[in-house]
Amino acid sequence: MEKQHIHLIGICGTAMASLAGMLKQLGYKVTGSDAAAYPPMSDFLRALSIPVSQPFDENNLQPRPDVVVVGNAISRGNVELEQVLDERIAMRSLPQVLQEYFLRTREPIVVAGTHGKTTTTSMLAWIFQVAGLEPSFLIGGIAENFGSSFALRQGKHFIIEGDEYDTAFFDKGPKFLHYMPRTVLLTHVEFDHADIYADLEAVKTSFKRLINLVPRRGKIVAFDGSAAVKECVSKAFAPVEFYGFSPEAAWRIAELELLPEHTRWKLLRNGKLWGEFEYPLAGAYNVLNATGAAAIAAHYGIEQSVIAQALATFKSVKRRLEVRDEVNGITIIDDFAHHPTAIAATLEAVRTRYPGRRLWAVFEPRSNTLRRKIFQKDLVASLAMADEIVVAGVFHPEAVPEAERLDTAAVVAALRRQKKPARELPDADAIVAAIASQLLSGDVVVILSNGAFGNIYEKLPQRLRSEVPA
Repeated sequence: MEKQHIHLIGICGTAMASLAGMLKQLGYKVTGSDAAAYPPMSDFLRALSIPVSQPFDENNLQPRPDVVVVGNAISRGNVELEQVLDERIAMRSLPQVLQEYFLRTREPIVVAGTHGKTTTTSMLAWIFQVAGLEPSFLIGGIAENFGSSFALRQGKHFIIEGDEYDTAFFDKGPKFLHYMPRTVLLTHVEFDHADIYADLEAVKTSFKRLINLVPRRGKIVAFDGSAAVKECVSKAFAPVEFYGFSPEAAWRIAELELLPEHTRWKLLRNGKLWGEFEYPLAGAYNVLNATGAAAIAAHYGIEQSVIAQALATFKSVKRRLEVRDEVNGITIIDDFAHHPTAIAATLEAVRTRYPGRRLWAVFEPRSNTLRRKIFQKDLVASLAMADEIVVAGVFHPEAVPEAERLDTAAVVAALRRQKKPARELPDADAIVAAIASQLLSGDVVVILSNGAFGNIYEKLPQRLRSEVPA
């Protein structure tokens, strides 16, 4: 019998592209469409020989697919979606397909939280792989150890990044409520996704609903440094273990050393030394991620020595403190910035990794939260950790009501009042033209955006190569 034809509208989102690859691996005919495709997901889909049609068009649904998966960025008015509704083609959300096709037959381990879930999911998948457990996984980024954002393997475990963002235009609940968790790792709970959540209370309600899905025989591992996290797990039916820096944490980080070339720490379990760890990643926040992953792995019987070996060989995730290039002694780093807390952690980590060097923060307000003024003061405090700050214009400002929109001029003015060299430039081309001649050997440029940012990651190195070194 011929396999179904499944078409994905909005296929170039990280999760949608990964789902496309998983469906193709199962033998389905897979096609997709999007408004625009850019690396790394465009390269990823091309390597899988999955055709991507651009832009959206009714003709992309010819021949008629058996099932259409509608990405959560797709809304009414999209020409393909309107055709699906008119023609009554079977329609699913990404989380529905994951549950129906993949998760029911496996044991889902869900990594959730406002920050750190992509890196932590990648770490956990790598630990399970090194332990020989052959896990399946789905990650919101390209895990460098695997060269992929997904895998379907023979093991019983499915390690999945649990996204609290909404599911689809027809299902406004968070994605992770479809994931049937046996085990949950909860990293952080902060206000985010200001386009769909009214306040922190609404965010906490979503995470509480996730925790309420964990069976009595399951397991929850949670960060101990957040009152919001503790509230979210306070009524769990499954056993809960906390991790962090607190003396009360079941998994306690001690003797942390953040060094220019690597990071070292000791891990205490219930007050007793359990292991010593070292890996190449920077930042205290990554040590938290690794500790949460280690606690989950230990729950599944993986030995400490295997966990240490896996972490020592962990290579991170693309667009997470990723060194994109080094030109004339200038280091260019890409980071998927989506929230002021994440920006602060990123810049702090870069300081420890590149001590004494001039640090540039080049920031694009692109996430649905950062395009709004809800965190304007926090954003100023985060960006002030850099020596030179460049702020781009708000991405698609017309999509955010003016009264709610981030005031980039006010951000720059506030930074200047703190005697910080800050400026506002409209886009990537203007930024490259303005700063290329000002960068000096030894400078570190951190590009902070959760999107393509006008391909600045390629344009800046190209321009620097054409400049005479200072």
